Amino acid sequence: MAMSPLRTRVLVVGAGVVGATLALELAHHKIPCMVVERAVRGLRTPTLEVLGSRSMELLRRLGLADRIRQREVDPSRPCRVEWTEDLDHPPVYLTRRPPNRRHAFTADGRTTLEPYAQVSATALATELRDAMRRDRLIDLREGWTFTGLRVDGDGAVGSVLAGHSGHRHAVTATYVVGCDGARSTVRSCLDITLDRLGPSQRYCSVHFRSHDPRLRPRSHAQRTLVIGDMVLLSPTGDGTWIGHLPVAGSGPATDPVDTLRRRLGIQLDRPEVLGVTEWDAALSVATRYGRGPVYLAGEAAHPFHPVTDRVDTSIGDAVNLGWKLAAMINGWGGPALLASYEMERRSGALIDREILARAQETLRRYRRLHAAGATSEFLVRLMRQELPQIGDLDLHSGHQYGHSAVIWPEPEPLDGVRGSRSATWPGSRAPTVRLLDGSAMFDRFGPEFTLVDLTPDAAGGRLVDAARSQGVPMAHLSTEDVAVRSCWDRPLVLVRPDQHIAWRSATVPDNWPAVLDRVTGHQTT
Repeated sequence: MAMSPLRTRVLVVGAGVVGATLALELAHHKIPCMVVERAVRGLRTPTLEVLGSRSMELLRRLGLADRIRQREVDPSRPCRVEWTEDLDHPPVYLTRRPPNRRHAFTADGRTTLEPYAQVSATALATELRDAMRRDRLIDLREGWTFTGLRVDGDGAVGSVLAGHSGHRHAVTATYVVGCDGARSTVRSCLDITLDRLGPSQRYCSVHFRSHDPRLRPRSHAQRTLVIGDMVLLSPTGDGTWIGHLPVAGSGPATDPVDTLRRRLGIQLDRPEVLGVTEWDAALSVATRYGRGPVYLAGEAAHPFHPVTDRVDTSIGDAVNLGWKLAAMINGWGGPALLASYEMERRSGALIDREILARAQETLRRYRRLHAAGATSEFLVRLMRQELPQIGDLDLHSGHQYGHSAVIWPEPEPLDGVRGSRSATWPGSRAPTVRLLDGSAMFDRFGPEFTLVDLTPDAAGGRLVDAARSQGVPMAHLSTEDVAVRSCWDRPLVLVRPDQHIAWRSATVPDNWPAVLDRVTGHQTT
């Protein structure tokens, strides 16, 4: 059957968290897109997503933070992690994460505007999909399967199959973005390989319900049990659990339910098994994040398994790529702008991979030492050294793009110490400030660039006018607020759409055209 032609500015493959965030980011910048998703119904999974503070700040820009919090798992519940020998012995080591509560702002502006949020993966997927359905700029095609791709002139053509009719369609797009997960079809079409860290290890996840008294909730807290090489999570405290356990050998997996029974010594009847999935525990990052007008985002670019309980890296991808695609389509972005997507985001994924690898190695080291007969006291010392360095929920709030081609560079501090950089260092996230009237400064930023102006005569207005005359959209935020002046240590600071600082100055510059060329991607040398 001949393919029916369709056209769109951006074709987004996949309507999960990444694809939905990308589509909503594009709509935030008034760019229409088509999203194709093979699943007719949203995600159905028992897992919890822990959205870090930085992700919640980015989603707040899209009007989603409050809606997500309405679906949040009880934020007053602390999280309890028990490192133990088995279900019959008390924990060797116990860690607790305090309840999620809003926090006071610090004078240096480094506190995040939003605390982290815990929400079921199903509820998050439902909220994001509902948001796409409400937006007239997003053409959501559920039950449509992406099957192939070819780059054609200045754009690309994606082949999709409409499940309800069986018709094939050729979708011509200026840009195509693969947000289609770890087994990305888009990545395969581009023939982009994965850079793996360490050997492959097969794992299996078993979602089950148990009435064993040793697995009953002991407190109001959410429980995670580390038992040898297994991890058990109780995301909701209602008697359902998710067990992650390694699978030996390269052949067909042995019965994971039987393995779970034997390893834990619990009675587990078949009707109580709610789901079983297998995955590869390799930590991989794509060698490239795209080719030509086609890009990868989220798990398609960095399939980190086991799937972590946080999606911050992927949400950061979607926002970063989204505003840059919009800039190109709206005509003010230069060629270096889209090239900076891979430069900024791949380096972050490589850093995240090292942190995840360290967490996995901590788990393996605990297992080996426990099997070797290490004392509880020794294991406690190990956990106290390792765990604080791998459990920082606000890790992404400190991520910087200092070496990006679209950030105005500054010399390193004279002492060479990264921590001595000021709060408005180019490439860093803008400082968070609560203004005297109680509002958040982040909420005053425009959707595109914003020039924060602390000069006494609002001298930045002339810079904004010059930017607009060149077609660069820029808001002018002039303020004399004392809270801003206490931590914004330059009178002129240019903030990007993703709330990262692109440039700053103590005086009105005489090279403003060069600054604009750099931050919009038009500087080619």
